[in-house]
Amino acid sequence: MHVPDGFIDAPVSIAAGAVAVAGVAVALRGARRELDDRTAPLAGLTAAFVFAAQMLNFPVASGTSGHLLGGTLAAILVGPYTGVLCVSVVLLMQGLLFADGGLTALGVNITNMALVTVLVGYGLFRLLLKVLPKTRASVAGASFAAAVVSVPAAAVAFTLIYAAGGTTDVSVGKVAAAMIGVHVLIGIGEALITAVTVSSVLAVRPDLVYGARDLIKPLELRTTAPQGADSGPAEPSRA
Repeated sequence: MHVPDGFIDAPVSIAAGAVAVAGVAVALRGARRELDDRTAPLAGLTAAFVFAAQMLNFPVASGTSGHLLGGTLAAILVGPYTGVLCVSVVLLMQGLLFADGGLTALGVNITNMALVTVLVGYGLFRLLLKVLPKTRASVAGASFAAAVVSVPAAAVAFTLIYAAGGTTDVSVGKVAAAMIGVHVLIGIGEALITAVTVSSVLAVRPDLVYGARDLIKPLELRTTAPQGADSGPAEPSRA
C-alpha cells in the first residue's frame, strides 16, 4: 500500500500532507496522556514489530503494494494516539532508508496507514467491547474483528485519494478491485497476528494492554489467610 512519488498529483498530495500533519500534531498531544514508564518501552517494541511487518510487501498494481499495516495492533497495545505516532515513524523511516513509499507521498501514506487504520480499528475495537462480555476472549475477538476491518478501510481510503488525484491511466475500478480485494485477504492475516499478540500480552501483563485497562481486573495478592486455613497455634486459655 506504500504510495510512490508521482502516483498522486501535487494538489491532492499536499492536501493529504496537511491532514497527516494535523493528525500527527493531535497524536503528539494525546500521547502524553498514554505514555508512562511502563508503556514507553512497549511503544518502541510495537513500532519495531510494525516496521518488520510492513517490510513484507505483496505487489498489487501499477507500482503499489500491499502488506500488513499494524495500526490497530499498535492502538490496542499502547493507545490510539501513540499508535498513530508508531506507524507514522515507521513510514518515515521506511521512506528515508528503504525508499518504500515516496517522500512526497508521505502524507498520503500516513493518512491511509496510520490515521485511517487507527481511527477505524480502535474505534471498532472499543465499540465491540461495550457490547461484549468483559473477558479476555472478548478482547481477543474484538481485536481480530477490528484488524480485519481496518486494513480494507485503508485500501478504500487509498482508492478515494487515487480517484481524486491519481496520475496513471489505470481506471479507478481496477485499482479498487486490486487494492480492496487483496487487502481483505491481508486483513485476515493481520487480524490473526493482532489477536494472538494481544492475547499473549494479556496472558502475562494485562496491565500493558491499553485498550483493555478498564476491562481486565489486575492480579491481586492475598493479604489474609483463606477461610478454614490454620492461623497458627492457639493461645492457651486462662482459668
